[in-house]
Order: sequence, then C-alpha cells, then structure tokens
Amino acid sequence: MTSVDIALLGATGFTGGLTADYLATHLPDGATWAIAGRNQAKLETVADRVEALGGVRPEIISADSTNASSMSALAGSTRVLATTVGPYLQHGEAAVKAAAEAGIAYIDLTGEPEFVDRMWLKYHDVAQQSGARLIHACGFDSIPYDLGVLFTVRQLPEGVPLSVSGYIRAGGTASGGTYHSAIGAFAGIRGAGKIAAERKQRETRPEGRTIRGGGTIGRGAAGKGWGLPLPTIDPQIVLRSARALERYGPEFSYQHFAQFTRLPVLAATLVGGGVMLAGAQLAPTRALLLKLKTQGDGPDEARREKSWFSLRLIGTGGGQSVITQVSGGDPGYTETAKMLSESALCLAFDELPEVSGQTTTAVAMGDALIGRLQAAGITFRTI
Repeated sequence: MTSVDIALLGATGFTGGLTADYLATHLPDGATWAIAGRNQAKLETVADRVEALGGVRPEIISADSTNASSMSALAGSTRVLATTVGPYLQHGEAAVKAAAEAGIAYIDLTGEPEFVDRMWLKYHDVAQQSGARLIHACGFDSIPYDLGVLFTVRQLPEGVPLSVSGYIRAGGTASGGTYHSAIGAFAGIRGAGKIAAERKQRETRPEGRTIRGGGTIGRGAAGKGWGLPLPTIDPQIVLRSARALERYGPEFSYQHFAQFTRLPVLAATLVGGGVMLAGAQLAPTRALLLKLKTQGDGPDEARREKSWFSLRLIGTGGGQSVITQVSGGDPGYTETAKMLSESALCLAFDELPEVSGQTTTAVAMGDALIGRLQAAGITFRTI
C-alpha cells in the first residue's frame, strides 16, 4: 500500500462527503490523499464526484473500524488520519488506537467529552511515546472557541491574570451525527462523570498557574440579551489549551455561553434540554428521540447557504480589554467540513510546534490554523 499525505475515514457520510469535496479541491500541487471505508462502491462514487468537481482523485483504501488489522494498515499508510465516523463512543476508538500506535496525526469531529477522556486515559501515553498527535474536536466543536480564545489572548498583555467570556449565536441545523452523539452523552452522563474524574486524578496540572472555568445565567455580551452557560466540550478544550500554554497567564478563566436575545427563548431551551436529558435515561424514550434525526443526512446547499454562526469573545487582563469576533457560515456542516479539512492540511504541510499525545488545536496548530481559516473565509478579528 502506498503512503499518502492525508486519509479520510467516513467520506461516504454527509459531513464526510463535504470534507472530501473540500480536500479534493484544496490540496497543494503534488499532494496525495485517500478515502477509506468498508463499501468499495460508495467510495468509488465519492472519488468520481470529487474528480468531476475538478479535484484530485483520491486513492481508495479498504478499512473497517471493527477490524484492528485493517485500521492499523490504514494508519500506516498516511501521515494524517481524519475521521468523521461517529458517534465516536461507538465507532471511534479503533482509529485513535491505530493512529497512536503508528505515530501519526489524528483528527476528528467529536463533541463527546466521555470519548475524549477515555481516549486520553487509554492512548495519551502511547501517543507520547510514538510521537502521535491526537487532536479531537476539529469542527464547530471546538475550533471557533479554542482558536478564538487563543486569538483573544494574543491581544492582551503577557504575564498577567486573564479572563475571557465567549458568547455564541448561530442559525443552522445540527447534524444527525451531532444529535445522536448528544443523546448518547445524555444517556451516559453518570459514567462520563466517573471517567472525567479518573482523568482529572491522573492528569498533571501546571504548577504555579491557576486555570478555571465557570459561569452562571446572566446578561449577555455587552449587557444585551441573556447568556446561558453551555455544558459542552468547548470550554473543556479551551481550558486544556490554557493549561498547556503559558501565554494564557498565571491565572486564566473562561466562561462559555449561548447568547439569547429574548428570555422566553432561553426558557424554552432550558425546558427542551431538560426533556432530552430525562428522555435519554430510559431505553424506550431514548429510542424515540434517536428516531427524530437520521445519521448521515443533512440539509441541502440552499439551506446551508442561509446558516451562520457568530462568536463574541470578551477578554480582560492587565488593565486592558479586547473584544474579538469569530464568525462564518453554516456551522454544522459546511464550516465544520472546512475546519476539519484545513486542520488536516495544516498538520500535513505546515511548520508546527513539536507536540505529541492527546492535544488541542490551539496547542498543536495555533496561529498556522487561524491563518488558514481566515484565508478560507472564516473571520477572526478584533472589533
């Protein structure tokens, strides 16, 4: 099997297909790539489509996440392995294991905290020894927040306590995979807490520095609307970057909110979230919730063209303050595929810090990836 620069697992799915389209048409001259999966016919269809778009035709690699040897062969055939195959708690571990053992770069789109914690516990040390870089949450979860906070911190003084609050607004449709992952996370919330506690007990924290998160319901950015703390993976990723990078200062705090313009909408969101959480605890109601969205489906291009996101980050420190904005188009599909693709291209072709183990986009790619995303039409700017 020949070696390629980038391999994509999951190209026959909806978000994976968008990622394949983007990669095929944005590869630098001379670069090589492959798509991998179980269904040869569907993979050939993807290859035909991206070639018809004027992109580079990928090689096709047979790979099955239930077959360890095929996953090891896939990881051994590429420098960067990207996967869109979720929910990751069900389907993701084999690719992480193979990448960690092969010493390559691995990226995914997971927003599942339990999966990330389990992979840290099982493969962080393996990856450190092999030189692998395991980078989760390389889509809308959690690139805008992780890199947006890094961008904000860079505008503030060094060596002083810093505080950043993020407020996200978005208009779009959550992907079926994201929805199924969320229901799975709700269902496994007790077990996830135990795994998180085990990681916290084993993970080394920085000495002489204080990194913390938090937030309560209150007024939104600039005193407008309302901010609802979001218990997503995003603040966890931001805080891990802050622990790893001294540029975040001797003391750093991050608060993470959804921004609402009207209080009734916030209240309805709280009620809806409570219903989903309760329903996910019982198998019959969980099955009904899962039927509401189908994995692998997504909105058409016209619908995606109308979707958007806007993240406002308010940073303070050393007597100074700064407001930055990260914004773009359809968050759940189009921009997520772009973020994952640019992450793969960054890892394959840019000069980057020497890091290994499970890490984050800010630590592993930082300014290089911000530059790529800006060139690709995603806004990072001070306002």
